[in-house]
Amino acid sequence: MGRSLTHWARATAVGAVSLVLIAACSGNSGGGSEPGGPVTLKINFWGDFGLDELKTKYEAANPNVRISLNTGEYNAQHEDLQKKLVAGSGAPDIAAVDEGFVVQFRGQADKFVNLLDKGAGAYEQKYLPWKWKQTLTPDGKSQIGLGTDVGGLAMCYRTDLFEAAGLPTGRDQVSALWPTWDRFVQVGQQYTAKSGRKFIDAGTNVFNPVLGQQPVGFYDESETLRMDGGPKVAFDVAARTIAAGLSANLTAFSPEWNSGFVKGDFAVLACPAWMQGHIRNTAPGTSGKWDVAAIPGGGGNWGGSFLTIPKQGKNVDEAYKFVEWLIQPEQQIEIFKKVGNLPSQPALYQDPAIRDFTNPFFNDAPVGQIFSKTAENLTPQYLGRRNGPTRVAVENVLNRLATGNLKGKPDQAWTEAVKEAEKAAKS
Repeated sequence: MGRSLTHWARATAVGAVSLVLIAACSGNSGGGSEPGGPVTLKINFWGDFGLDELKTKYEAANPNVRISLNTGEYNAQHEDLQKKLVAGSGAPDIAAVDEGFVVQFRGQADKFVNLLDKGAGAYEQKYLPWKWKQTLTPDGKSQIGLGTDVGGLAMCYRTDLFEAAGLPTGRDQVSALWPTWDRFVQVGQQYTAKSGRKFIDAGTNVFNPVLGQQPVGFYDESETLRMDGGPKVAFDVAARTIAAGLSANLTAFSPEWNSGFVKGDFAVLACPAWMQGHIRNTAPGTSGKWDVAAIPGGGGNWGGSFLTIPKQGKNVDEAYKFVEWLIQPEQQIEIFKKVGNLPSQPALYQDPAIRDFTNPFFNDAPVGQIFSKTAENLTPQYLGRRNGPTRVAVENVLNRLATGNLKGKPDQAWTEAVKEAEKAAKS
């Protein structure tokens, strides 16, 4: 998930917020167990992995196991995991890792349980090939994680707000409004002129999906920073939405952003599959007012996560049993229907439980078909070892372009973004 918003997931937290949350998480350690007593498995993640209901189900079937769910902010969870790996203690039994950080942790495979030693190789053929490869070391000898979801992209929009602004509301009609990002900006200008409201939630949440559609992201496979390619394209589009006054400038996953869903502070946002659950949980009173359309430019991936088992955990065997249980079709289908996270096992896209699933919260949109189609056509970018920190650095500059000391200075903001990305690449 990204949610992740990487996937979404996946999130666009600024560095200062991340540091505060790291401090809040840093006292956590893996779940210990008394000899002969119940086993407590601690799981660190962010957002909504659909684990609340599954926790109860697993504990009922395994009375000697207790599941401790520790959710936190997206960046902070990854940074805290890195800290615990370096320290050699304190990591959870199971740690979720997003695609944006996975190369960083794959490079430390010696600090994770090799799931091939646990029999995970039997699942290779069930996964999208690129998804399996993302957590496999280059020599093919160590697999550090099993994939949960993928973040194929669409656009979620408020039909009631569109109607009030004189825009069409049918998902096919809306998709036809914006075949390109240039047209998306024009539609946004029409909306804001008519409604007096902001069109999108944040410029950063335009930057990420546009970047995900480019052939190369921040890094190529030689780990060379490539800011003049995909990042420049994505930054320019995001800067145009900000300059046009379309953005509500709400930091993703902040209380203000969550409140914005409830109050209708924005009408549309990029929507990986995992975003469905967040919208529903955050603004339950808006049920039936949302729908799902195609994303400008087509394609792209934003988010998608993995479950890893740090070696320092005290309950490795029980942790693997739980991870293995979570990736089985029954649980993967339940997670999709509950929170929207689309499995990364393509055979499930043909299961009627997913293929024919419509989401009543989103005006009965055929989300099973919509998101399965996006996932089948994905060719995700290579995400470098410093992808996560680099993304955060560039997002922070976009936030300053929207509300800070760079406001109204897109050329200066780009120069600053390159400088900050170069710092992140070297740190």
